[in-house]
Amino acid sequence: MPYVERGEGELLLFVHGSLCDYRYWQPQVDGLSDRYRCVAISLTHYWPDVDTPARFPFSWSRHADELAEFIDRFGAGPAHVIGHSRGGCVAFHFARRHRQHLRTLTLADPGGPLRIADRPGQPMASLPETVNALRARAAQLIEEGKVEAGLQLFVDSVSRPGFWSKSTTAFRTMALDNAHTLARQFRDPLPAYVPDEASQVRCPVLLIDGEKSPQMFRRAIAALHSWLPDARHRTVNGASHGMNLAHPAAFNRYVDEFVRSVATDARA
Repeated sequence: MPYVERGEGELLLFVHGSLCDYRYWQPQVDGLSDRYRCVAISLTHYWPDVDTPARFPFSWSRHADELAEFIDRFGAGPAHVIGHSRGGCVAFHFARRHRQHLRTLTLADPGGPLRIADRPGQPMASLPETVNALRARAAQLIEEGKVEAGLQLFVDSVSRPGFWSKSTTAFRTMALDNAHTLARQFRDPLPAYVPDEASQVRCPVLLIDGEKSPQMFRRAIAALHSWLPDARHRTVNGASHGMNLAHPAAFNRYVDEFVRSVATDARA
C-alpha cells in the first residue's frame, strides 16, 4: 500500500475513509510528526495506485488484514492506529483480529450500522433505505459521468448540506481521484457493530466525534463507548464529520493526550 511517512518515535498509523487516501491526514502528519513516527497509508484501490488488478477484490475485510500485513512488513510496530469513517470500521476489525500489532486504537466517526442486541435469529442491521437510495443515486451519477454531482450528493450526506461546495480544492481533488471506489464500496457494505465483537478489542480506545457529526456516527460512538472494555470519548466542538480537517489542532491534541496517557498508565 502506498504511504507517506514523517517523524520519529512511536508509530502512529492513519487509515482514511471513503473517497480519500493518505493525503487526507496531512494536518495530522504535519502536526504530530515532531513527537511521533507518523505514517498515513492509501488502502488498496485508492489513489495513487488506482489500477489494482481485478484479482484483488474491494473488501473492508481484506483491508483490515492488509493493515496487519503492512505493520508486519514495515517493521516498526505495534502501532497506535487512527481510523476515520469507513477506515474506522476497517481499523476496528483489524484490532479484533490482530491484537499483537496494536498499542492503541482511535476511531473518529467510525462508519457502519449498529446491532444493539445480539440475539439468535436477529436479522443483520443495515442502513436505512433512504440512505441506501441516496448512495445508489450518487453511484449512478458517477457512472453516468456526472462525477462531481454524485460526489456532492454523497459527501453532503455524510457531513452536512453544503460541505462539498465549501470544501477545499485539495479535498475535492482527492475525492475526484477516488470517485471510482464509491460504487465498489456500496457493493461491499460495512458490517454492523455488535457488543460481542466490541468486547474483543482489548487495547485502550479513543472515540472522537464532531459536535455536528450526523447522528448515525454519534450513535455508533455512544454504543461503542458503552461496549468497549477500555474506551474514552472526546468531541471536537464546532466540527462535523471531517473534524480532523476542520479543527486539526483540537483533533491532534486529543490523539496526543490519549497516547501520552496510555504510556503514563503503562509505566505506573
